[in-house]
Amino acid sequence: MHPLLKLISALLLALLLTPNAQAEQKKQLGNWDVHYIAFNSTFLTPEVARAANLSRNKSNAIINISVLDSQSQQAQQVVISGIARNLLGQQRELTFREIKDGEAIYYIAVMPFRNEEQFRFSLDIRQGNQRQQLNFEQKLYTE
Repeated sequence: MHPLLKLISALLLALLLTPNAQAEQKKQLGNWDVHYIAFNSTFLTPEVARAANLSRNKSNAIINISVLDSQSQQAQQVVISGIARNLLGQQRELTFREIKDGEAIYYIAVMPFRNEEQFRFSLDIRQGNQRQQLNFEQKLYTE
């Protein structure tokens, strides 16, 4: 199996294993369907992490964003920046990198966290003149 396909499979598995899996983690923003998830990097197998150049560490979270056109459901190439703020107001800058796999496009950021730390994510998504804000909250667990 292609390493990026393994990554995608692992990310989907992580979605199913998260406490918030009961509710789809998707928001419609303008003409986009934005899918998002944050999960512990240890959910990735060592092979997948290595192939995607990601570090597996129980104190690292992976934030995965994909942006689809609401009508065609085609992946959109965008620029994403943002922050994660914990309940104490401590802020972490998020740096996203693009991963392409065929027609799929994923935006991945990695950040440190403590067990049961709650975060408010605020992401700016841009494509040309179109700009949308994605906000969501999630509690992260070390294992």
